[in-house]
Amino acid sequence: MKYYVNADASQRGDGSREKPFQRIQEAAVQAMPGDEVIVAPGVYREAVSPVNAGREEARIVYRSEKTGAAVITGAEPVKGWEVYEGTVWKTGIPNRMFGDYNPYNTLVFGDWFMASMTAHTGDVYLNGKSMYEVTEFEKVLHPEKSRVSWDPEFSVYVWYTVQDEKADETILYANFQGKDPNEEHVEISVRRNCFCPEKEGVDYITLSGFTVRQAATQWAPPTAYQEGMIAPHWSKGWIIEDCEICESKCSGISLGKYLQPENDNKWSKRKYKDGTQTERECICQAQREGWSKEKTGSHIVRRCDIHDCGQTGIVGHLGGVFSVIEDNRIHHINNKQNLSGAEIGGIKMHAAIDVIIRRNQIYHCTRGLWLDWQAQGTRVTQNLFFDNCLPDDYNLTEGNVLGEDIFVEVSHGPTLIDRNVLLSDCALKLATQGVAVVHNLIAGSFTAVGRGVLNGTATKNAPRYTPYHVPHRTEIAGFMTILHGDMRFCNNIFIQKEIRPALKRMADALKDNEWTDGNLITGTVPYEDYPTVEEYQKQFEGYCGLGSAPSDRYYNPLPVWAEGNVYFNGAKPMSKETSYADKENRVSVSLKETEEGFCLSTDLYDYMPEIQNQVITTDTLREAFEPEQKFEDPDGLPILFDEDYFGKPYGKSPLAGPFADFVAKQVSFITVM
Repeated sequence: MKYYVNADASQRGDGSREKPFQRIQEAAVQAMPGDEVIVAPGVYREAVSPVNAGREEARIVYRSEKTGAAVITGAEPVKGWEVYEGTVWKTGIPNRMFGDYNPYNTLVFGDWFMASMTAHTGDVYLNGKSMYEVTEFEKVLHPEKSRVSWDPEFSVYVWYTVQDEKADETILYANFQGKDPNEEHVEISVRRNCFCPEKEGVDYITLSGFTVRQAATQWAPPTAYQEGMIAPHWSKGWIIEDCEICESKCSGISLGKYLQPENDNKWSKRKYKDGTQTERECICQAQREGWSKEKTGSHIVRRCDIHDCGQTGIVGHLGGVFSVIEDNRIHHINNKQNLSGAEIGGIKMHAAIDVIIRRNQIYHCTRGLWLDWQAQGTRVTQNLFFDNCLPDDYNLTEGNVLGEDIFVEVSHGPTLIDRNVLLSDCALKLATQGVAVVHNLIAGSFTAVGRGVLNGTATKNAPRYTPYHVPHRTEIAGFMTILHGDMRFCNNIFIQKEIRPALKRMADALKDNEWTDGNLITGTVPYEDYPTVEEYQKQFEGYCGLGSAPSDRYYNPLPVWAEGNVYFNGAKPMSKETSYADKENRVSVSLKETEEGFCLSTDLYDYMPEIQNQVITTDTLREAFEPEQKFEDPDGLPILFDEDYFGKPYGKSPLAGPFADFVAKQVSFITVM
């Protein structure tokens, strides 16, 4: 059955084409497996909560009649502004407007949130763009440009809020810099999400073609219920496709964790157990309570444009397992730099078990992709990453860190990173093990090699023990600390970028930091002192286990090997690696945006050597050490790396890098939307 919704309809519709519902929620109450909800162009100011689940063979589909034209928003327009002083205006909002959730007396809060400023979950929007909250009334009268924002010119558009308890109103002051808010389009976020079931287990829902924006979402750490403007809420088999998702206070899409009342932000609330331990408890509790491949995950997020969210474009812990994230544009995440903490990125996922992240364009984010804990069977393939860093003119301030394209943290693998283009200053942050890096073009450095796996103690030795799982399942197979190593680098191109002076100053300041080393030198050289496979295995020759003399062999770094890599512009290989390093020519690589997408220009292939590289296979890469799992597809089948970024065959002796050939001087990455 088909239900129709039109924001301009009367309030007495029956969902037919002739008498459509006025609100999407009316259809969400009625829709059953196999039904389709067709939504006409218009603005829908509601938080849609799908009531009924679909089935794998009979999904419930919510579809915008025209792609992007049906807008679900968490915001409401605000008029009646009065001049307070100069360019500052004032208005009062009756608190009854907010119901049981007032974003202007609710602070951003949660584990791993660094509350460097008092931030409310609400926002004020000028012509669709969120303004900057300030915490002192004087700062709304005399705003200063942000030292860390990507958009410092707009950062002087500021707002401030207080509660008038006597009048039961939320008072807003805003500096519109000469604009008249009663003439401009001014909104405030009032709802905490836009499309999310109130209950768990609402499976097999499709959301297609909507614009979803401006919700007052809460911080989404792995140890809490993870909110997003769009969220399956611990369900299975959702498809989120062809949507524009933007201006969430924290996260755009959450594929994440359900509410565990006694272990929700437990670290922040109760203090006494370290966050790492409470996260381990979350995982074990979820498994006891039914977390499994049969009940959770297997979502698809595809062809979406996700941008201008404060924390993440996509977030998830446990609930995103076995999912596919493909053909999306994820950009301008955390660019205001008004939120900080350890849960920020274009995509931030914990327990990305058998998750495939492919053919996405991830750029202009403080950090591109962060795979934290349990990146087991995770594959990152055929993506374009660039400008995932701090902006060109940033200032070195407390709390700044180097951004990077991909951060893999305290996981045991196997994590596969293949056929990507990584152009940011720092390509990979590798505080982890069990990773294969194959056929990539890498123009940034590796950071945090051999670091970043402790609990941040002052004097105690406190390594982080993280779980690994039964291959292609959620069941926990064991816990172990990170030994480092167990890395393989095959058939990649490394190009040293020119190092920005401001970035060099920051890197120098961070070189002794436990969480990063500030390395800006491209290539495998950070693994210089790691053993080869033969050196590692030699430690165990003649060893018979019980009764042998004490030894560190079980806790020494794991082996690292590399083959078929090519180095340009001073990028540095490990000395034990057999590779090609061009020490004569200087290659150029640049990226520009066109009407069709992004275009990569380079003379790199004028200088590529003819090397008889072998075709890389699952067997070539061997198995990740701790889980004893091969680098293979989620269905357990082997992978043969015989096709390039665009699916063109490599041939019997493949070129290094993501492209099988490069006859022209440029290649276009078409935006699929």
